[in-house]
Amino acid sequence: MIGFYNYTVILTYLGFASGVIGIICSISHKLFWAIFCLMLSGLCDCFDGRIARTMERTTDEKRFGVQIDSLSDLVCFGILPGMIGYGLGMRTIPHIAIIVLY
Repeated sequence: MIGFYNYTVILTYLGFASGVIGIICSISHKLFWAIFCLMLSGLCDCFDGRIARTMERTTDEKRFGVQIDSLSDLVCFGILPGMIGYGLGMRTIPHIAIIVLY
């Protein structure tokens, strides 16, 4: 298997899954649930670092944790808010420019 599967990255995985589900919800025009997933991802992101520091980890586990956290942040706080904005009606050229610049 690729990656590490211990309790130190569980919240990161949950936040990432919430972000992906939020993207699917925004595509399906279920914006309430997409925003809920964004908030859940933020909650998971608040505590994942604290939990990760509770266990002694190898260098490889630390590197993997940093990379998976960065990927999760990109999906949850980069792509998902743009998708929500698009779903809320930001479809003109200036609005799309704002989403892209975000």
